[in-house]
Amino acid sequence: MSIFAVLIFLFLGSVEGFSTKSQPCHYSKDKTCKPALANAIFSTIAFVLGAVTSLVSGFLGMKIATYANARTTLEARKGVGKAFITAFRSGAVMGFLLAASGLLVLYIAINLFGIYYGDDWEGLFEAITGYGLGGSSMALFGRVGGGIYTKAADVGADLVGKVERNIPEDDPRNPAVIADNVGDNVGDIAGMGSDLFGSYAESSCAALVVASISSFGINHEFTPMVYPLLVSSVGIIACLITTLFATDFFEIKAVDEIEPALKKQLIISTVVMTIGIALVSWLGLPYTFTIFNFGVQKTVQSWQLFLCVAVGLWASLIIGFVTEYYTSNAYSPVQDVADSCRTGAATNVIFGLALGYKSVIIPIFAIAFSIFLSFSLAAMYGVAVAALGMLSTIATGLAIDAYGPISDNAGGIAEMAGMSHRIRERTDALDAAGNTTAAIGKGFAIGSAALVSLALFGAFVSRAAISTVDVLTPKVFIGLIVGAMLPYWFSAMTMKSVGSAALKMVEEVRRQFNTIPGLMEGTTKPDYATCVKISTDASIKEMIPPGALVMLTPLIVGILFGVETLSGVLAGALVSGVQIAISASNTGGAWDNAKKYIEAGASEHARTLGPKGSDPHKAAVIGDTIGDPLKDTSGPSLNILIKLMAVESLVFAPFFATHGGILFKWL
Repeated sequence: MSIFAVLIFLFLGSVEGFSTKSQPCHYSKDKTCKPALANAIFSTIAFVLGAVTSLVSGFLGMKIATYANARTTLEARKGVGKAFITAFRSGAVMGFLLAASGLLVLYIAINLFGIYYGDDWEGLFEAITGYGLGGSSMALFGRVGGGIYTKAADVGADLVGKVERNIPEDDPRNPAVIADNVGDNVGDIAGMGSDLFGSYAESSCAALVVASISSFGINHEFTPMVYPLLVSSVGIIACLITTLFATDFFEIKAVDEIEPALKKQLIISTVVMTIGIALVSWLGLPYTFTIFNFGVQKTVQSWQLFLCVAVGLWASLIIGFVTEYYTSNAYSPVQDVADSCRTGAATNVIFGLALGYKSVIIPIFAIAFSIFLSFSLAAMYGVAVAALGMLSTIATGLAIDAYGPISDNAGGIAEMAGMSHRIRERTDALDAAGNTTAAIGKGFAIGSAALVSLALFGAFVSRAAISTVDVLTPKVFIGLIVGAMLPYWFSAMTMKSVGSAALKMVEEVRRQFNTIPGLMEGTTKPDYATCVKISTDASIKEMIPPGALVMLTPLIVGILFGVETLSGVLAGALVSGVQIAISASNTGGAWDNAKKYIEAGASEHARTLGPKGSDPHKAAVIGDTIGDPLKDTSGPSLNILIKLMAVESLVFAPFFATHGGILFKWL
């Protein structure tokens, strides 16, 4: 991150040859703006602020989760309702902490930068884009590193423990069990937290950049200018009200009430938030204003902006419920996948892949409709606030997401502490509901990433002074086709990383079972530390190549081929990345819950496939193991790929517009 901060300073400072003289504004040539050197300094500061905020949020989230998991196990002795409240409230702490710190730091940065920039709002909000880049850069390492860490441990623990040795999940005799439980926090809490923080920071930055060159920025109207931040602020209040419904107004008494309670959270927060957006749009915006739209000012009314935010908000709910339908074992798609295990692992894999591809259809239509409506009403600003609408209930979304690993760890602790079978059943029920809601959280993150990337793409095209992106020109088309390939290259890297780390883990776990006397009998303890070290080393070493691919691609393309080719790369990566991300996440989620469906044996159909250790169960475990890197490493990391490339291009746009396209200049 330090190296990248230096690059930002050098590249942006060199736009005007590190001049300290004021220059004509990019959009209003009759006015003078602060020098490019100031943009370089403040963009670098904003980048560091974004990275540090993301890092601190992930760290605190993990700290809370590791305090909460043992408490959840203890509460499970009193009943499933008490355990649910503990796990959910702990997740809520993470959600509110992230939403609030992201908003607070951004607001303070705008005010502090404003002391220097004064009336130059164009320069001020261009410098603020560094904040989104910092948040997303950190998220890339959290998501990729965390995903490799957790899945190397998970795959190693499952293949040797469950399939070869036939011992229960989280059995303390399994050497990889500690690394597996730690990994849940690394990937799903630190990774997911920094991912959604990155989306949130970027959509705010994209909206602010477009607003600064619209009537809000030109006329220096501060309240409408910070409309994106007002939407997020109301979101925190809406989520606070929603949380009370899960923990205070209704009490959970039975296992089958857990999943409906979590789903109600999503619906209630969406309804409350719709009212909140209506109030903010009515009180915070003038009735008529203009929005910058590729060189012209488009007249927009406040109710149209309300519709843009609302369409993003409701589209995220649709994506959430479609994801739930395809990944929850309460519905036929996952039950069909479980049923296919009767004929072995191959048919399970075929059914799971088909389910993942099919699950892309409705979310893509929801995203396409949101883009069409919001762009028609308020151009790229509409798309940016629609993305903010999707993320406005981020506190509830993260609470539900963080609840999953907390319950999963609670089950692991119950197993390792030798607690009664009844407590393990309760924690398993919490975990199964958490698995589905984690898939909903991932769908929600991918959908918002698509809108955020498009909004950033629009801001980049405006800033780089590209009048149209014409697919028929060779410069753009080669970018488009290479951009569409990048998510495949990135997924190949991350999956191979998980595979090679899991290979080392499997060999180590087998070695310990074969060489440590008394391990299977439970009379001696395994060497947990070596397995933790394998996961840690692999995650740090293996995340560098995919990270470098994402961070360096926009720089190389922008410098060598110029802004038109780069616009093609961004469009291609966005279009193919969203599809792969949704199908990978849902395929993995379906395989995981098909395995849990067989293990729980709650229905007559499930009992014909079980019990644990039967051939269909072994086939389900293999499917789940294949799905692990898809749903927890490659799938969720792809939304960072598309966002990070777009925000990085926006930050470096002044440099690319001035010095880019070296190869084409020579040709």
